[in-house]
Amino acid sequence: MRTIGVVVNPIAGMGGRVGLKGTDGKVVEARERGAEARAPDRALAALRAVAERAPETEIVTYGGEMGEREARDAGFGPEVVGGPESEATTTAADTREAVRRFAAEGVDLILFVGGDGTAVDVAETLKEEGVETPTLGVPAGVKVYSAVFAVTPEAAGRVAADFDRTETREVNDIDEDAYREGEVRADLKALAEVPVAEDLQSSKQVGGGTVESLAAGVADDAKADEGATYVLGPGSTVGAIKSELGFEGSPLGVDVWRDGEVLVADATADEILDHLGDRNVVVVSPIGGQGFVFGRGNDQISPEVIRRSEVEVVASKSKLDGVGVLRVDTGDDGVDDSLRGWRKVRVGRFERRMMKVV
Repeated sequence: MRTIGVVVNPIAGMGGRVGLKGTDGKVVEARERGAEARAPDRALAALRAVAERAPETEIVTYGGEMGEREARDAGFGPEVVGGPESEATTTAADTREAVRRFAAEGVDLILFVGGDGTAVDVAETLKEEGVETPTLGVPAGVKVYSAVFAVTPEAAGRVAADFDRTETREVNDIDEDAYREGEVRADLKALAEVPVAEDLQSSKQVGGGTVESLAAGVADDAKADEGATYVLGPGSTVGAIKSELGFEGSPLGVDVWRDGEVLVADATADEILDHLGDRNVVVVSPIGGQGFVFGRGNDQISPEVIRRSEVEVVASKSKLDGVGVLRVDTGDDGVDDSLRGWRKVRVGRFERRMMKVV
């Protein structure tokens, strides 16, 4: 019987839908913008998957929404080894203290729910404690660049229940302030022992490749598409399309364009919804090395936006060669199911390639 230590960063990912590109130091602002917590629901999905695969699993956790509530809602009777001083203002120090207590309990795995910042907190604390307890991330943050995360919460639960060996993987993090200004500064922060499984994502890789003809083709179509609203995602590939449309877009944000006019730059999910029209096209490119079309770095393109839009996926041939399959993780099962299957991905002015979305 396996014992799993579960810790949830309840504020992880709150900044995504409201356009903050992260929550570090921005919790108050995120809440003022109407952000809602997403990590508890993701934790519950992962723990329900554990319960389905291995109901006899023992759960050790931290109090309140840092794991206890989600574990009980999933049907477990967890051992609670502490809790935050204030649930309204949980901090990285709370996460680190939880990990220290899990290490003292000798758990077989630490299942954490958050983003790259949480992954760093877990890995650094284990190093300080001098233990090599395996860890596994449930993706809930805006930034999920590390190779220690499962591709979905449900996949994390399955891996946690079934794994039989581990391997060393990278924990990366980026400077959120620089990220908000359009610059990615990714640094290797730590190494962690992670279960071996197919349902783990790769480290974020920065891929190259010429995208001029691709960008020109999409831009020509958009200019001729009178009355259509284009929701243009982040990244260098879509950034080239924005340049072809005649404006300097937000490199890591989402811009909304129609009939030669930028309706809103660096938009939040609500702002995108407010500017949608009768016909809408979402243009996104997968994250290099990971293959995520939705759910990594573009949470502003919410399930509600996707439901009301056509989706065009664009990518260089070299990027597609490196990812194998495309992935989605919007947080809405129905939307994810609608996006899965074989899809044409635009790789040139006219050329398209069939790719499987899983």
